[in-house]
Amino acid sequence: MTATPVDTRPLAIDARGLVKRFDKTLAVDGVDIAIPEGAIYGILGPNGAGKTTTLRMLLGIIDPDAGTRSVLGASNPQDVARRIGYLPEERGLYPAMKCDEAIGFMGALRGLPLKVGKERGRELLEAHGLGHAIDKQIRQLSKGMAQTVQLLGTLVHRPKLVVFDEPFSGLDAINQGKLEVLIRGLADEGTTVIFSTHVIAHAERLCEGIAIIAGGKVPFTGPVDEARDRIPAQVRLETRSADGPWRAALPGDTRRVGNYWSFPLPETGVEPLLKALIDGDAGILSLSIERAGLHDAFVAIAGEAAARDMVTRGGGEAA
Repeated sequence: MTATPVDTRPLAIDARGLVKRFDKTLAVDGVDIAIPEGAIYGILGPNGAGKTTTLRMLLGIIDPDAGTRSVLGASNPQDVARRIGYLPEERGLYPAMKCDEAIGFMGALRGLPLKVGKERGRELLEAHGLGHAIDKQIRQLSKGMAQTVQLLGTLVHRPKLVVFDEPFSGLDAINQGKLEVLIRGLADEGTTVIFSTHVIAHAERLCEGIAIIAGGKVPFTGPVDEARDRIPAQVRLETRSADGPWRAALPGDTRRVGNYWSFPLPETGVEPLLKALIDGDAGILSLSIERAGLHDAFVAIAGEAAARDMVTRGGGEAA
């Protein structure tokens, strides 16, 4: 077995044992998260799991009751706030502002001169197909266009760390695809991107690492491939022969599914099985090895109840 390469990148975020209570409610219970610089990292969990609270602690918006955090090398996230871009789940822009003014204003909140922010805002609007909306007021925009303006305002000061809380919420499929392209582009430029989501497909397509949060706890944090490897790969085998001595080579938990045999990949690998099938004249018509998807891994790690909540619960996340 090939050893997993050691990631030597500095950490953009290093959080240990974060705990947060609201009155008597334990919202986050001992979260550990380590995110390398330049990574795309997903915080997965159903609404109410503690994702937003965790992000707000990492950003210094609220302080943990216990635990430590380091963000871009600073123990106090507020010391590096101007190097961070944050898109909260609760969207909001001043409706009377024009688009370039709104983007410039958001940049000014992060220390960017207003004039520079407006100039960059116009460039960003042009680059993202909204050049026709530069002089429009926010109230004149569609919901999707307004969300794009706020997204661009999050990036206008060119942060080294970008945190999106449920960024895909409310976007149609086309704009979700555009956002995925934008996130990949940020990472290619060396920006660290963290986003929370209850839609596993986005994380599976984008992330190299994830943290799964359920009930305020983190049962898994690490590479996406490591999460998927929690479930053995499945072998799907179709044979010309229905029976024969080769059947003894199939694992005991083999299932017949239509015209196929299905079973977990043996620890010894597929080669001994192939030899037994060939020697036993099974007549191999097809054989494939299918790795578990991230959804199946989430179910195995967080449980079926949490997975159901990922699908059935909507709206804003509770603390």
